[in-house]
Amino acid sequence: IDYRHDEWGVDVTIGGSQKGLMLPPGLGFNAISEKAIYTSSKNTRARSYWDWSPMLKANLEGYFPYTPATNLLFGLEEALNLLRQEGLGRVFNRHKRFADATRAAVKAWGLELLCLNEAEYSNSLTAVLIGDDHDADVFRQTVLDRFDMSLGTGLGHLSGQVFRIGHLGDLNDLSLAGTLCGIEMGLRHNGVKLNSSGIAPALAILSAS
Repeated sequence: IDYRHDEWGVDVTIGGSQKGLMLPPGLGFNAISEKAIYTSSKNTRARSYWDWSPMLKANLEGYFPYTPATNLLFGLEEALNLLRQEGLGRVFNRHKRFADATRAAVKAWGLELLCLNEAEYSNSLTAVLIGDDHDADVFRQTVLDRFDMSLGTGLGHLSGQVFRIGHLGDLNDLSLAGTLCGIEMGLRHNGVKLNSSGIAPALAILSAS
């Protein structure tokens, strides 16, 4: 999704390699403003993980202060090449199409999106409330066992209440369509009452683009 650290005046931005950069976990990215660097320099408390100074100093010469995850850096270079080839504008639009198609399927099923305010929808992920009569983790296990497909779990107090559908990164129309089909079959297998099939509304959005 479109995000502008400098333009929006953000002081600290944190990202992970396992998100839209299509890599395994292991790389953490920090973007920090001059204000954040100055504030950090005035902190006299002993710390390690929250101290940017060793990384900033080593990066001036193109190095890391610790052993780098070299294999992930090679993967990162290739992931960035893929994003440049597609173009960020097209990436953002693709993720929006996938989000729209996923939400259309969820609404057709008659299930509730976790985010009620449409202005706060995410184009990278959709969280779905499965309903009080069902356990989302049992459903997720069914989908994994029957269709070899992994869905995200609910975190914290949402554990067992929601499942999450990621629709970002290395994903195309056919992959998303297959994902939604697997979810619908899993919901029916687990006895979740659906208003209607969500596949046709989702495909209508994908095929119209």
